[in-house]
Amino acid sequence: MLRELSIKNLAVIEEVHVVFHEGFHVLTGETGAGKSILIDALSLIAGGRGSADMVRYGCDKAEMEAMFDLPAGHPSWGVLERLGVQHSAEETLVIRRELSAQGKSSSRVNGQLVTISMLREIGECLVNIHGQHEHQSLLKTEHHLEWLDSFAGNKLAAVKSEYAAVYGRLQETRSGLRELEQTVRQNVQMLDLYRFQIDEIASAALRPSEDEELANQRRLLMNAEKRAASVSEAYELLYGGRGLDAIGKAVSKLSDIAAYDSAVLGPVLEQLQSAFYQAEDAAYQLRSYRDGIESDPERLAYVDDRLDLINGLKRKYGESIPDILAYLDQIVAERDKIENRDELVETLRQQEETLYKQALALAEQLSELRHKASDRLAKVIEGELQGLQMPSARFLVQLDRQFDYADAEPKPKLHADGMDEAVFLLSTNPGEPPKPLNKIASGGEMSRIMLALKCIFAEIDRVPVLVFDEVDTGVSGRAAQAIAEKLSRLARKCQVFSITHLPQVACMADHHYEIRKAVAGNRTSTSVTELADEGKINELARMLGGVEVTEKTRHHAQEMLDLAQGLKGA
Repeated sequence: MLRELSIKNLAVIEEVHVVFHEGFHVLTGETGAGKSILIDALSLIAGGRGSADMVRYGCDKAEMEAMFDLPAGHPSWGVLERLGVQHSAEETLVIRRELSAQGKSSSRVNGQLVTISMLREIGECLVNIHGQHEHQSLLKTEHHLEWLDSFAGNKLAAVKSEYAAVYGRLQETRSGLRELEQTVRQNVQMLDLYRFQIDEIASAALRPSEDEELANQRRLLMNAEKRAASVSEAYELLYGGRGLDAIGKAVSKLSDIAAYDSAVLGPVLEQLQSAFYQAEDAAYQLRSYRDGIESDPERLAYVDDRLDLINGLKRKYGESIPDILAYLDQIVAERDKIENRDELVETLRQQEETLYKQALALAEQLSELRHKASDRLAKVIEGELQGLQMPSARFLVQLDRQFDYADAEPKPKLHADGMDEAVFLLSTNPGEPPKPLNKIASGGEMSRIMLALKCIFAEIDRVPVLVFDEVDTGVSGRAAQAIAEKLSRLARKCQVFSITHLPQVACMADHHYEIRKAVAGNRTSTSVTELADEGKINELARMLGGVEVTEKTRHHAQEMLDLAQGLKGA
């Protein structure tokens, strides 16, 4: 439920903070007092469109904040989880929306910035606003099948889930089949290209890291003479240059005298002996390396040609040998796919036929369950409408399907929800044919139909806050009283708000709020006041008698409140 709503600098509202409760709330006041601005604020909180014109004149921005208290299993928590918004089902949900005078908007949910589309998705789980001339989801034919399925219950939901899985595979198969059938000429051209590329890459017989190995070989071959000369010179310096001989003589001299001063000369002698052995070993390695160096122009030419080939393939097919080999695997698969196109097409056609039969069988089950549910729904809605002073109303759910005539035998067209298309039809007077809901002209009838539908679906969609903006317009007398009683009953399932000018509706409220406009210092501002007992009597008296409130209208107002209390108790 909606616990609190704060509004600042929105239209004529300078600043208001309202606390709400469970049950049925009515908002009343003179025409133009600003009642609809509260609804506009809730619409903005739920992700509705905002504009700079909504910001109070002379202010930088308008601010709205709402706090919702929701049960742990409410669908909104799942939406927040999917959108990545931090939340806890043990805490309240706080939504804040700001509109700047430049037309920019920002939104936060529990302090976290969200986009308008994200806010709208969250808001659809929280607030449902019904206006006199607005076509809500219940009145849009594209949503009627969804509502019928929701009413049908768990059995249909299970079949629908199974159908969705089969239909998904069917669509994937059809997509693959269309891709094959629509690219015949292109496939023939690509086949020649793939064959050429496969032959070019495969004939190269590439090995991973081969380019690095060849580059290293080329570096050695290019510098063979220089390496041989330098290594020979180093070897001659060690042997021919008397390097080892000099170290050996030094070792011999120190060996004769080391015993006289072993503390100092002993370590020096060890170092010279170690250096002699290491230098001797290095000289042997240099000689072996020198003897192994060969100048091989033919090998160098081969390496150069091989590197040129690899670099050419890199320019065409990838930045590295692994990339080239991966591309080879890809085009081999594409070649096989094209060469085996006829077999693939036949396989996919058989899969399509099999999946279509499976999907069609499940769609027929869905259709059968929908026909049964539509009869039940029609009876329930007609019962609701009778309680709203429409005893002759006749409600129907029209289920249609379309056919594909491409083949010799027409086949039902399948879509994501089966084969059916649903339209809610209504006849309000005897002898009149049923018409789609959005074709009904009477505002009063539209209001009652909307209310009847909402009473049935309130528990299904689980939206906790329902707002009716002058939904009782165009009705009076017993119909107005019936609407008031229906709203009061609906408020036992969820939190209901109604902007009304009818005292029959206002007296049934659990909580009554007066919207009043005042002028101070050449500025207009709107206030919202929750009325106590005396305030309710005065406001009802005003609604009954107009500007002048008399003892007679006050007595009438008290009588209406007493009767309403008795009705709610019953």
